[in-house]
Amino acid sequence: MTNTETPDHHQEDRPEPDTRSGIFAGDDPFVIAQDWLEAATRSEPNDPNAMALASVDAQGMPNVRMVLLKDIAADSFVFYTNYGSAKGQELDASGMAAFVLHWKSLRRQIRVRGMVERAEGPDADSYYASRSLQSRLGAWASRQSQPLASRSALMAEVARLTLKLGPKPPRPPFWGGFRITPVEIEFWADGAFRLHDRYRWRRAAPGAQWSVTRLNP
Repeated sequence: MTNTETPDHHQEDRPEPDTRSGIFAGDDPFVIAQDWLEAATRSEPNDPNAMALASVDAQGMPNVRMVLLKDIAADSFVFYTNYGSAKGQELDASGMAAFVLHWKSLRRQIRVRGMVERAEGPDADSYYASRSLQSRLGAWASRQSQPLASRSALMAEVARLTLKLGPKPPRPPFWGGFRITPVEIEFWADGAFRLHDRYRWRRAAPGAQWSVTRLNP
């Protein structure tokens, strides 16, 4: 009997379709991000929620600084700052930002790019009230990013406001949250011989469906 089928000599050379597993598994990037942050909380010695936040000024010159991520919500990332600071003004003007969370203990990082809007109201009030009294008074006293004559001048302002505002200062009108709603999230994990694992989640706009792509290291 003659075999009419043509053998495929290259069948064994074809790579199997890529499937995400282990620390990359899941259908919700915010759940994956929360899992990674919780793992970092157990292993990172200091500030596992520290992130490098990037913005641009009116001339398009980039700025980057460390801030503390305070919440991973269902569809966004939230942090708090002084709205009059350089970053606050730049974020308000451009409406866009990027940040990186990097954990040396885990050899992992998360990169995010997206749209920014202020996050005020009860959540901001609640977080402000949860801070130490010294931190709450410091938020009132600091004209963040503005020139300062001396540290003693800053401490004198803290003392003045302590007498004026008392033990329960309200949240300053110039202080609150920013919500970053991403259109791109990349998860990166260290691999042997620099053959790292990278998965990029991308969507056309907030609320749209995600597409996931494995990237070269």
